[in-house]
Amino acid sequence: MTGLHGNIRKLYLFAFLQRTLFPMAIITLFWKDRIGMSLTEILLLQAIFSVATVILEYPSGYLSDRLGYRTSLTVAALLGTVGWGIYTVADSFAHVLIAELLLGASVSFVSGSDSALLYETLAAEGAEHLYTRCEGRMDGLSQTGEALGALFAGVMYASFPLLPFVLQAGVWLAALSVTRTMKEPPRDAAIHARTHLAEAVRIARYAFLENRRLRAVILLNTVLGIASFYPVWLIQPYMQEHGVPLAWFGPAWTGANLAVALFALASHRVHALLGDRGCIALFGLMILAGYLGLGLVGGTFGFLFYYLLTAMRGMRGPLFLSYTQEESPSSNRASILSLQSLTFRAAFIVTGPLVGRLADETGVQQAFHYLLYAFLLALPPLSWLFLRNPRSQRA
Repeated sequence: MTGLHGNIRKLYLFAFLQRTLFPMAIITLFWKDRIGMSLTEILLLQAIFSVATVILEYPSGYLSDRLGYRTSLTVAALLGTVGWGIYTVADSFAHVLIAELLLGASVSFVSGSDSALLYETLAAEGAEHLYTRCEGRMDGLSQTGEALGALFAGVMYASFPLLPFVLQAGVWLAALSVTRTMKEPPRDAAIHARTHLAEAVRIARYAFLENRRLRAVILLNTVLGIASFYPVWLIQPYMQEHGVPLAWFGPAWTGANLAVALFALASHRVHALLGDRGCIALFGLMILAGYLGLGLVGGTFGFLFYYLLTAMRGMRGPLFLSYTQEESPSSNRASILSLQSLTFRAAFIVTGPLVGRLADETGVQQAFHYLLYAFLLALPPLSWLFLRNPRSQRA
């Protein structure tokens, strides 16, 4: 298994590279100033990106299980390289749309494949118990990459607007060189239905109907994820409403990503200390305290309550991926991880515009106040459902 063990280091490096997104902190400026896009076109572009990602999420996971995780990650790296490469020559909405569709496909092929490859590599070495720790390191490195990319993006854009995009294409070329050296671990053979569509339906039925523990994990993970994701899009107008100096925005964004990274690294230790019940209770308290502070306290430093939610996000990610891995058959691991991501994305597509409208009509702080009550209603029954369904013996 010596050759397989190298996958772990390579997955750490891939996680860092794929989230070192130099253009993200300035991409709205690029769309407006360089491409000439209106805000309506920008929002339309993001809607198309989200829908494309959702449509591809489960099929890409299914293909990953059938073709191999290494192959899926290599395809993702190729799509990422081409997508960001198009940005270096883009001069119209059509060019940007093509680039975003390719990048959406890249995201879909990564989703589930990296975590599945990590778990199967550890399983081949008899070290599944290390999964939460290793997944936390992957999350920590990915968030560190995003924080570093955001930190220098403004300077690069000011010196040469295309520089962040040129470097980003180079980052994905480096990621491609990493994926090509990964090794595919041995896995259980898939039990095929008569057609691929029937097999995909069978996997979905297993995840949402047959395995009650897995269904509870997916539902609670979706709500916890949504709770930490709404503020990603609302915190900047919230800070603006409360007079936070513009010079603080970049460091605040970097700090949020570093909080996710640090708490992802600590996830396995927190779980070892508190157990399942303690962690679920802690996540709930952090969400309620975060939204209580954002909704009622406000003020210049009110945005710091957002860090409670980013800390929860960091701890939750590796732990809930571990729960999902424990309930997933080896032959369909990436498919089920993609289904979990699909559930989250679909929930955000449905509820996100409603939350945005609420913020437009009542103000961002009041929207956080209302969301506090929504999570007070949603979290207790989902937490109870999760805790009453113990682990299966699959792990």
